[in-house]
Amino acid sequence: MSAPAARRSVMTLFSDPSSMQSHRVRLVLAEKNVTCDIEDVDPLDLPEDVIDLNPYGTVPMLVDRDLALYEARIVCEYIDERFPHPPLLPVDPVSRATTRQYMFRIENDWYPQVDVILAGGKGATKARKELREGLTAAAPIFAANPFFMSDEYTLVDATLAPLLWRLPMLGVELAGAAGKQVNTYAAHMFTRQGFIRALSEAEREMRGG
Repeated sequence: MSAPAARRSVMTLFSDPSSMQSHRVRLVLAEKNVTCDIEDVDPLDLPEDVIDLNPYGTVPMLVDRDLALYEARIVCEYIDERFPHPPLLPVDPVSRATTRQYMFRIENDWYPQVDVILAGGKGATKARKELREGLTAAAPIFAANPFFMSDEYTLVDATLAPLLWRLPMLGVELAGAAGKQVNTYAAHMFTRQGFIRALSEAEREMRGG
């Protein structure tokens, strides 16, 4: 039986091992080399800690002493500020705001398409097409810098990598020169030690690993 969240002495992440949002937070923890207990949970059968501390009853949820945080982007930014090295957000206000805007667009333009595909039904085919076209249209951006619109790894990369990892499972194939640009970026992300460490067993199986 889990200890009450407020009494935990070690930072704990309640994580859905198949969730893109949970993957995103685990990736930030791994890139930061942060020591954290990761508790895999079933989103349909949440532990009492999550139900008691999160009014939305969602994961990922991070508990750090008396603090309980939910919503993946808030959790990621908290980790980045709590453990400032290496920084995953730019220091200057303009670049910082721009980076946050990139995350917002990914969360609003591409993440919902993944949810529709996973839900199945009539909308899945259209969502695959729109996701494929959106990623293909952005191919020059993927190819322009070592990381997404940056020379350094940022929270934007941690937002994109879990989505790109799931493309084969989602039935989204990127072809042609544009597809190659996106896939080259993705391969770069997937070989990072932080990404490898962050993968759950369920996520490894998404690519037959």
